[in-house]
Amino acid sequence: MRLFHWLLVTSIALAFLSSEEDSVLSAWHEPAGWVAAVLIGFRLIWGVVGGEHARFANLIRPSRMKTHVTGLFAGRVHASLGHNPLGGIAVLGLLALTAGTVFTGITGGEDVHEVIAWTLLAMIALHVVAVVAMTLLTRDNLIGAMITGRKKTTHFPHAQDAAPPARLAVPLAMLAVAGSGFAATRIDPNAFAPGTRAEAGESSESGDAEAREKEHEEDED
Repeated sequence: MRLFHWLLVTSIALAFLSSEEDSVLSAWHEPAGWVAAVLIGFRLIWGVVGGEHARFANLIRPSRMKTHVTGLFAGRVHASLGHNPLGGIAVLGLLALTAGTVFTGITGGEDVHEVIAWTLLAMIALHVVAVVAMTLLTRDNLIGAMITGRKKTTHFPHAQDAAPPARLAVPLAMLAVAGSGFAATRIDPNAFAPGTRAEAGESSESGDAEAREKEHEEDED
C-alpha cells in the first residue's frame, strides 16, 4: 500500500512539473497521467479487498463525523487508529480529484483539466498541513505513519493489528493493474512512452517543411 501511495505522489508531482510545454520534463506529462490512471484502477479494487484501514468502508464513517468535528472545534482532539473521519473523506477527495484530472486530460477538456488539477494541488497542500497539525495536537506521529504505513500503539495499548487483505486481494489487484494498463494502451498506444509524441511532432513538422519547400520549387519552375 505504501508503494501505491508513493508511486501516486511521484506521478502527480511529475505531471505538475512537466505540465508546461517548454519544461525539460514535458515528454513525461502524459505518461505520468497514465501511470496515475493505472494506480487509481488498483486503488478502486484495493478499497474493496485490501487491508482494514485501506477499505472504503473504513474511510467513510458518517456516524463518527459529528463527534469528530465537534471535538475539533471544542479543542478536544484525540488520536485514532487508521484515518480519522475527516482524514478518510480527504483520501477519497484526493482520489476523486486525481481521477478527474486524468479523465479531463484524456478527453481534452483543457480548461476544466487545469481547474481540477490546481484544486488537487491545493487539496494535497491542505492534507499535508492537516497531517502536521493533527500530529502536533494529538502527539500521534501521523507524519511517520503516512510515510511508513505503520502507527505506534502508544495511544492504543490494547489495539490489535489491522485485518489483512482478503485472500484474493493481490491477484485481483494485479489483474486491475494489468487491465488498466492494457486499456490505457488501447486508448493511447504511446501512453507509457515519453518523448514519442515529441519525436512524431518533429517528424511531422520536418515533413511539412519539406513539402512546402518542394511546392515552392515547383512554383518557381
